[in-house]
Amino acid sequence: MSISSAVVKSSGLVRALTAKGILEAAQLDRLTTEEVQGHSVAEWIVNNNIVSAEVLASSVAQHFGYPLLDLSQFDDARDGLDNDLIQAEKGLEAFVLSRRQGALSVAMADPTDLSTIQQLKFRTQLQVEPVVVEYDKLLTRIEKNDPSQSMDNGLLTEVASESFKPSNEGDEPDVDDAPIVRFVQRVLSDALKKGASDIHFEPYEKSYRVRFRIDGVLQETSQPPLAAKSKIAARIKIMSSLNTTETRIPQDGRIRMTLGADERKIDFRVSTLPTLFGEKIVMRLLDSSKSLLKLEQLGFENVQRDAIEKALAKPHGMILVTGPTGSGKTVSLYTFLQMLNNDSINISTVEDPAEINLPGINQVNINERIGLTFAKALRALLRQDPDVIMVGEIRDLETADISIKASQTGHKVLSTLHTNDAVSTIIRLKNMGVETFNISSSVSLIIAQRLVRKLCSCKSPHPQGPRALTTPSLTSNVPQEDWTPFCAVGCETCNGTGYLGRTGIYEVLPVSEGMQELIISGASALDMERLARQEGISSMRESGLAKIRLGITSIEEILSATKTD
Repeated sequence: MSISSAVVKSSGLVRALTAKGILEAAQLDRLTTEEVQGHSVAEWIVNNNIVSAEVLASSVAQHFGYPLLDLSQFDDARDGLDNDLIQAEKGLEAFVLSRRQGALSVAMADPTDLSTIQQLKFRTQLQVEPVVVEYDKLLTRIEKNDPSQSMDNGLLTEVASESFKPSNEGDEPDVDDAPIVRFVQRVLSDALKKGASDIHFEPYEKSYRVRFRIDGVLQETSQPPLAAKSKIAARIKIMSSLNTTETRIPQDGRIRMTLGADERKIDFRVSTLPTLFGEKIVMRLLDSSKSLLKLEQLGFENVQRDAIEKALAKPHGMILVTGPTGSGKTVSLYTFLQMLNNDSINISTVEDPAEINLPGINQVNINERIGLTFAKALRALLRQDPDVIMVGEIRDLETADISIKASQTGHKVLSTLHTNDAVSTIIRLKNMGVETFNISSSVSLIIAQRLVRKLCSCKSPHPQGPRALTTPSLTSNVPQEDWTPFCAVGCETCNGTGYLGRTGIYEVLPVSEGMQELIISGASALDMERLARQEGISSMRESGLAKIRLGITSIEEILSATKTD
């Protein structure tokens, strides 16, 4: 737990030790400086030999009137406690001892730590009755019951114990400190193990935190000491071949590592950004082994799969995948490329940058600093005798025109756009300046998509049953059949979130003859949307409803993913 000077001054533990004369003024001054970032109050006091863990515990118990327990004599079987109550202590400097009616007996070195007490109350919906224990014995017991937390705590303690001296401007930081190296390695390994898509290293004025994006949601995982921010940043920049002495401008790099028990090759795309309080670093995990999936694994329905396979079977034409950043467009495109990939076809891609490595595909990264734009790379690819071209994103009229002409001259073109739904993609191309007859003659299929979290196996039936789906914001016409939607619950497997993994919801729109006529006539988005529904094309919300009915996801997830549709 990280603490600031304001927290220190308001700590009941500090006030008690100061009143008893155990904590002197000079020591209190040290305790309120930045060097204690990364420590709890009790940890800092014991580790700096202000008093022993034994004296601290007896003094606190006597001052506040809490019972004192020798934790080494406690039977750690904790019979009678269900797993949910034991899991409630995870990540906290606390050890649940027993439950008595509506209260938990909890071992703590600092019974004035209101943050820990409030978190336990929130997680368990029970009152908390502190029992004072010695800090070192508490830490040993926590480490024994959660080895992963033991390693994290141990590394953070080592990192915090290092002496960090600010580097002079222009000097290359010394990052050979073993704790820093092992800490960064541990973060990357944990991110892979937990299925994170991104890692955020975030410096603030008085704290520094690491967060993982798991199933689309950011979760804090640790708080390294603030003084270590420059060395952590330098370590990552060295790994990604970036300039460690340049901290004033953004930089982009890449790391390839072998991680995990199965020794997978994992790529990390690294982005640095100078902020008010240091460099923020975001690392995106690019795990090709998890990105190459089959259509059914992506969550497409049978009718949608048939439309995609029909479009891919055509010798030419354009397939567009649309959605916001992080909606899985690249994975969908590479799934299509994998379906097409064989020895008789020449497939080339132009990307910014290439995120997935697929053998048999010729991949080109654009580099605008040297003039290698999407348009210029596309022109070069067209001289390379391609059968299939994948363009990472259509950003401007020039790229759109070249892509469309390629699809009209016997090439299959796959690309992405940022729009909210399938029909909006047609309007977006028109707004770019693409002629309507070119859109109607070249675009064969449009796929709009979002990612939603899948319910964990701990899910439970929704208390309102199908009636929960009759809200006008979701749908006005839900068949009242004998089925029940499910809600998220939370367990150890899903880290208490109730969700595990993600799937897609889609609108797959083949450009029919009727749709071509509307495009050429300059029809409105509303008219095209109406025709799509008449032709039996499911909207993303309807795709989401199907997944609710199958118990794959929840009402809340679909409402969140389709709220702008």
